[in-house]
Order: sequence, then C-alpha cells, then structure tokens
Amino acid sequence: MIDFHSHIIPNVDDGSKSLEETFKMFEEAEKAGFKAIISTSHYIENAYESNMAERKVWINALQEGINKKNINLKLYLGNEVYFSENIVDLLKKGIVATINETNYVLFEFPLNTKPMNIYDVVYDILGNGYTPILAHPERYSFVQKQPSLIFDLIEAGVLMQANYLSILGWYGEKAKIIVKKFFENNYIHLLGSDVHKPDTIYPNIQQALDEIKSIVGEEKLRELTCLNEESILQNKKLEIEEPLHIKLSLTEKIKFGFK
Repeated sequence: MIDFHSHIIPNVDDGSKSLEETFKMFEEAEKAGFKAIISTSHYIENAYESNMAERKVWINALQEGINKKNINLKLYLGNEVYFSENIVDLLKKGIVATINETNYVLFEFPLNTKPMNIYDVVYDILGNGYTPILAHPERYSFVQKQPSLIFDLIEAGVLMQANYLSILGWYGEKAKIIVKKFFENNYIHLLGSDVHKPDTIYPNIQQALDEIKSIVGEEKLRELTCLNEESILQNKKLEIEEPLHIKLSLTEKIKFGFK
C-alpha cells in the first residue's frame, strides 16, 4: 500500500513534533502494511509556509535514516495546499510541490466554510496542466450538507482522496456516513492516513481496510490503496469509474441535513 496523505516531516506544520515521533510513525506505517508514504505537509499562507527546497532536504534525510534503520519504506514529496486563488502561482514558483514532481496536486478546503470561487480556482488549476486532488472531501461540513458538490467536482476533473479512518467514525458520524456513500457511488479514487502523530492512525488501518473492503470489494480496495497511487507517482492518467448520483433516504436528509 501507498499512503497518499501524511504529515510526517517534523516541525513544518501541525504534524510530527520531533524526529522521534516521525520514526515512530514510520515503524507503525511499515507494520500496517505500507510500502511508501507521500509527505503532504500543509501549505497555508501566513501559517505554514515551509518551501519545497526545505522539504526536499527533509525527505532525503529521512529516507537515509529509514534505510539505515532497515525500515522498508519509500518516501515521496508532496503538499496539501490550502485553497486559495494563488495555487497556480505557488506551483509555478516552486513554492508548493505537486505529488512527486508530477502534474497532480493535493489541495484542501476550509473545513467549515464553502469558498465562493471553487470552480474558478479548479478550472485555473486544470487549465494550467495540473490535475487537482481534493483531500478528505467527507470531512467538510458544507459537503456533508450537499454531497452533490463532489459529483460536480469529479465531473469537472477533480480526483478525491478519502481518509482511511473516516469509515470508522474518527472524524464524526456525518463524515462516516457520507464517506460510505462516496465509496458506494465511485466518488473516492485514493486513500490516505492523514497521520499527524504516532499511536493514532496507523494502528487502526487494518480495521479501516476491513470495513472499506466490505463496501467496495477486494479488487477495488487494491486500486484505492495501491494501483491508483502508483499511477499518480508515475504521472500516468488515472482512469476512473463514472460517479453515480447519491440517493439519500428521507431519514438521512432529516437527521443529517443533507440536500
């Protein structure tokens, strides 16, 4: 498996706080069955602004340490870029990183506020030759209320990365219910741990895998955990299944405020 979303570089964002924490996470990742981790440190203007050159140095140094400790992991560089009108400029200036120097870029929305200019920014990214990947769509409160937004974004050309532990209720009941709907209707293309600390996500990966497998099946699970990630790391075009419109029961609409 390849972990598509992680915060393992120490002291560049709200993830790992020390080398000790970082290497504990590496050991946990290997034990959970991961063969590679993509480092997607936050880039948020005026908050977390470590540049790509700095993170490259970190990845090379951490890989050297991994090799010396005989941990069977390969590290790749990326970013989780906070949504703004400046994403393309940041990419072109080499401030933020695509995934392994490919044309794929991972970005995130504000958790509780729907941006007004979503499609302007998405089409700007696409128009400049990049493929946007939205991190954990199931976690945004405005998506939980209006999941059809994700259907529209996929149709526009955006890929979707869910968090493994969303299916276990790690981020709340609404995220758990909506990510199940996403799995059932071909909305999810990649999976990531979104790990920030040791003794949290990786020890629970197997339970999440079992639950996701029960929804999508073994073949699809392999696509979501390994094959699609491999294709992106090699900058290959990802062939995806057509998303289906989510059908919500009246009870679900009333209980969770879905539209």
